[in-house]
This record gives sequence, C-alpha cells and structure tokens, in this order.
Amino acid sequence: MDTCKRCFILSLFFFMVFFEDLGTNVHGFQGEEQIETTVEDFLDHSPHFTIAQGMYDVEEVGDDDDDWQMVQAKGNQFVVNGQPFYVNGFNTYWLMVFAADQSTRGKVSELFQQASSVGLTVCRTWAFNDGQWRALQKSPSVYDEEVFKALDFVVSEAKKYKIRLILSLVNNWDAYGGKAQYVKWGNASGLNLTSDDEFFSHPTLRSYYKSHVKAVLNRVNTFTNITYKNDPTIFAWELMNEPRCTSDPSGDTLQSWIAEMAAYVKSLDAKHMVEIGLEGFYGPSAPARTQFNPNSYATQVGTDFIRNHQALGVDFASVHIYADSWISPTISDAHLEFTKSWMEAHIEDAEKYLGMPVIFSEFGVSRKDPGYNSSYRDTLIMTVYKTLLNSTKKGGSGAGSLLWQLFPDGTDYMDDGYAIVLAKSPSTSNLISLHSTRVAIFNSRCSWKCRWGCRKKNSLETFLYHDDL
Repeated sequence: MDTCKRCFILSLFFFMVFFEDLGTNVHGFQGEEQIETTVEDFLDHSPHFTIAQGMYDVEEVGDDDDDWQMVQAKGNQFVVNGQPFYVNGFNTYWLMVFAADQSTRGKVSELFQQASSVGLTVCRTWAFNDGQWRALQKSPSVYDEEVFKALDFVVSEAKKYKIRLILSLVNNWDAYGGKAQYVKWGNASGLNLTSDDEFFSHPTLRSYYKSHVKAVLNRVNTFTNITYKNDPTIFAWELMNEPRCTSDPSGDTLQSWIAEMAAYVKSLDAKHMVEIGLEGFYGPSAPARTQFNPNSYATQVGTDFIRNHQALGVDFASVHIYADSWISPTISDAHLEFTKSWMEAHIEDAEKYLGMPVIFSEFGVSRKDPGYNSSYRDTLIMTVYKTLLNSTKKGGSGAGSLLWQLFPDGTDYMDDGYAIVLAKSPSTSNLISLHSTRVAIFNSRCSWKCRWGCRKKNSLETFLYHDDL
C-alpha cells in the first residue's frame, strides 16, 4: 500500500479509537475489560482489521514483496523504506527443530500466524544446533541437510507472515550445543582444552565458528531460492546468545572475540545488521554504571555493555531483562522498579555513548516464581512498553522489545515457565495488540515523502504517548 495512503488510513483508525476513548473515559491499560473494549472498537470500525483474524490482516496491511527491503540502523532508529521501524516482537527459539519434523512443522506456521494477528513484526530464533539431537551442525562444517531445509522453511514462513527474524548463531549455554560443544569438538581433534571459555580465545575454535557463520550466511534457501545474506526477511545476525567469559572478568577476551566476529560477519554480508546478543551487564570500562547491574556478580562475567557495543561492525545494542533470575525469584515491586531503571540506563547509554538503537531482546517472568500471577505479568509487560514509548516520544534509542517467549497451543511440554500462549492469555494478548497498534501507527506516520502534513502535533500524539499506559 502507498505510504501516504497507509498513514492516512491508520490516522483515521486512530481518531475512531481516540474519540471513543474520550466517550468512555478509557485511557490505555486500565484492566482487561477496558482493554478489550478499546481493541474491539478499533476492530469494529476498521475495514482492514477484523476480530476473527486478530489485530492485523497480513494481506491488507503488510508490505508488497517489492517493498520488502532490509531494515537498517540510522542514528538511533531503525528504518526501512525511509520510514521508522520500531519493533514489537517475540522469541521462539525452537522453530528450526520443530520444522525438521513433519509432525510438528505446522506449529511453526501456526505461531507466525498468531504472532502476526497481534501485530508482532520480529522473531528471534536459533540458527544453530550443535552436535545435539536433530543437530544442524553435526560436527565442524558438517551439516544435516534436512535440518538446514527446516531452517529454510522457518525463514520462508516468516516472510509469508511479514515477520522478520533475528538469527542467533551460537549459544553461550549448553542447550543446543553451545560453546561447550565447540570445546568438545576441539578436544576430539587433539587439542588440550580445559575451559569452555577457550571457545572465545583458541584460534581453532574461532575458525569453527567462522565456518558456521559462512555456511549460514551463504545458504541458498531451498524454498525461496534466496541466499540468506540477501534476504530482507532476516532482520539481523546475532553473534551469540548471552555471551559470558567468566575466566576473564577484565572483558578483554570477549571484546577481542566480538571485534573479530562482527568484522567477519560484515565481510561476508554488509547488508544486514549485526548485534552481539548481550544481557547488558556493565563492566570495568564504565564503573559508574555498574550501580545499575542487578547484583555484584554481573560485573564479573566478562561482559561490558558500552565497550562491547563500540566494536566496529555492531549496529545496535541488545539487552535482556530477568529480574526474577537476577534479583530474587519472589515477585515484588522491586522487580518493576529494576526493569524501569535498567531500561532507562541502557537507553541513555545507547544515545549518549553508542549512537545506536537498543532492543530489549528478552524479557519476561516465569509462572514458576513465588507470588506469580497473570496480572503481574501484564504489569511487567506494560512497564516495558511504557518505558519504550517514553523513549519514542523523545526520539530516543529505545527501539523495541522481544517477549520471552511466545508459544502456539499444544507445545506446553517445551515451556520453561515463561511461555505465553495467546489463545489462553486474552489480557496479555490485548496488551500486545494495543502496543503493536501504537508502534504500527508511528511506523506508518508520514515522513518527508508525504503530503498529508503529518508533522503537525495532534491527537495522534496523545494516543501514541499517553502517560497512562
């Protein structure tokens, strides 16, 4: 759809919702019943949005293939087709493994359909499975073609539903192989490695990782015939899920690895963005910022948020938020206070020191935590969304967030406690939908290319940035 026409239509949708808000005195997130009223009013008045299909009709609102272009970082924003691209997204790490089995492949399509129905636009998932069950990489540079075809399917299905992918290339943890598997491979080849952290320093293991990067980036998708490094469906490459190098708290070892690997990815693929996959802990280079760390141990894990993201080739910052893991498993208001201050500190650093966008690429709360209830989960999600919108209001670096994690119905056996099944969580689903609506309207607001005069301040600002989320 033409950019200006889309902007005009979305603005009309907004006015319908906004004036209905005034009549019913509903302002943002004030409880499940009121949220449902606002969202359904929006849907009832819109020719492109239907209750049956959810918040977004992909065929009507999604971009045409000709407009399906790379997302890029420009200053502290993401942009695509010259328009801002703020992110509301999610994590589902196991998509490739499910796609590798015909009996579960349909769950991949089901997940993307449900995610698109509430306006989610970016999914983060694994592009690795090293030496484990249904391994992608069975041994260094040796791949299971059927599993690679499963990853091809994930990418092709994501495009079908207009969802872009952050593809992570290795794990810090043992799940799906991770750096420990690379060390096992090294020892099997005759090396005498004694620490998993030698993944970051040993030249042979660095070469194993580079070979995997090369294999993935140069992969030609068997469903679309598009090489991964040329596919706009891929939002960004993630160097590693939650890298830590506790054997070197100075951060030098990990910094060296990040610098080398970011440059290597860019040497193969200058089109896509690169991010590290960090949790966001502050290290020795910024002692004044360590006060924001959740605990003293976070300073000793070998990561250094500001320094790490200053490496050449890194395009945007990543941060995770797990107050229930880092502070205390028992739910309390302190978790919400930490979430807000943690986010604000990293948004400030992304603006002041890095000049790049920041995505809060994992956040959630486990139903296994003492004191958990769904109302608290909604409050946590609202806290994240409101903090991001406050940044958007100021033209800041808060570029989006990714829930951990979204599951389709019938996959409960994979749940780590954090899974959100939209069909079983109506209040949470409505929160996601409303935030997606705000993000979509902002992303579609006319820029310098438009004749509708969208730069003027009007009631749209109230809807987008209302303080009472």
